[in-house]
Amino acid sequence: MGKAIAFGVAPALFIFLLYQGVSPLPLLVTAGIAGMAWWLFKARAGSPALGRGKRMQRKDSVPNISFDKIGGQQRSKEELKEALDFLIHRNKIREYGIRPIKGILLSGPPGTGKTLMAKAAAHYTDSVFVTTSGSEFVEMYVGVGAQRIRELFQEARADAKKNHKNSAIIFIDEIDVIGGQREGAQHREYDQTLNQLLTEMDGIATDQEVQVLVVAATNRKDMLDSALLRPGRFDRHISVDLPDKKARVMILRMHTENKPMAEEVDIEQTAIETFGFSGAQLESLTNEAAIYAMRDGSVVIRQEHLSQAIDKVMMGEKTDREATQEERERVAIHELGHAIISEWVRPKSVSQVSLAPRGQALGYVRHHPGQDRYLYTRKQIEDQIMVCLAGAAAEEQIYGNRSTGAQNDYDQANRYTRTLIEAGLSDLGIIDKDLVSNETLHQESAKILKELHKETVHLLNRYSEVFEQALDILLKEEVLSGEQFRSLLERYTKEPVPISS
Repeated sequence: MGKAIAFGVAPALFIFLLYQGVSPLPLLVTAGIAGMAWWLFKARAGSPALGRGKRMQRKDSVPNISFDKIGGQQRSKEELKEALDFLIHRNKIREYGIRPIKGILLSGPPGTGKTLMAKAAAHYTDSVFVTTSGSEFVEMYVGVGAQRIRELFQEARADAKKNHKNSAIIFIDEIDVIGGQREGAQHREYDQTLNQLLTEMDGIATDQEVQVLVVAATNRKDMLDSALLRPGRFDRHISVDLPDKKARVMILRMHTENKPMAEEVDIEQTAIETFGFSGAQLESLTNEAAIYAMRDGSVVIRQEHLSQAIDKVMMGEKTDREATQEERERVAIHELGHAIISEWVRPKSVSQVSLAPRGQALGYVRHHPGQDRYLYTRKQIEDQIMVCLAGAAAEEQIYGNRSTGAQNDYDQANRYTRTLIEAGLSDLGIIDKDLVSNETLHQESAKILKELHKETVHLLNRYSEVFEQALDILLKEEVLSGEQFRSLLERYTKEPVPISS
């Protein structure tokens, strides 16, 4: 009706202006600009013509991923299943007067499987799965993000009805993009989007034909607004951590099932060497190992291919940078210093010393992490600081000076000293770092580093012959295995000399 009136009035107005001797050109230009602005707004807001048709393809219906296909994360999976049972057994929870869960927040480092767990949740509950990301709601037009939130919930319910399901799971990745803490009276477009999400979650009721559950993921839980985290919105907060050794073994076995592995491959050993790897990194490791095997023309994946893949995932691909002979010798001395002190503080910890440039590094030492460890004593932290200082200390011992190659080592050593001080393990005792001056903290940190540097230099003096022998091998072959290195230590180590005061 409105369009018919507009089509009738526009020509009449045009003729009237001509009759009065007024040029209709400015009016036509103004109308054209207004029409273009309206068209762009509707398109950005998800109009049927442009926005929604593309955006509606986010659904997977019911994903075919079960919890059994996710390696590790046993505690997280059990906690998630318990929460999902409330969605499955509605009548039972109604008998107990239990309020249904409206939202589940998955938090943890990148690559730990949060998205996979959300898909497995939809499979477990036989729910339609609709996925989106926080970045999809960031728009320059006010109100567009809020409108897309409304459409998201409408889409989830419509999908469920279309597929004859009584439940739907909406998965929002990177929710910290729209769910960040609101700052006072400052008004942002994000705030409208967040307010709309809170409104939609408050409107989720159990008596609706389709029950909607919101599952969100974030790497920065500390950045989320308190209104999101309160009970009645995201009722369950489930931490999805990096896998421990047992979980890493399980993940590696899952990702090597379809790959031709040599009989001598030791998955347990590979799991030990990959402490701190996420599930995504472990999957990448097995894929890179298969690529290395294919490059070598090997019909099976051998342990050496897995070892090369670990280096690739940790350090990056080998580079073509050609260092001078002097630089190669200095880098070799530097890395041997790290390796020697590492063996001193934790025997059999060195897996390989390499001069092959990878990523930004001209050389590196790969360590056997040993058992997974989450608590550290003062001695253990001091040992790690000594390993960090050993590279530059070795350069000083051989060349009488240091290079810029120790910059990252010093950054790491300073992080360890801060941990030592803030954990109450330094000579300052238990402190509140906010009540201690920066000068005091700096003095204590400098004292710790000075004492440990002195001890590191003293230890390296015992290994002057080891440097000579290992340097020749490294310069010729570029790689020194852990066993070769330990053999040199046994043959060429001098007797200890007391530290002079």
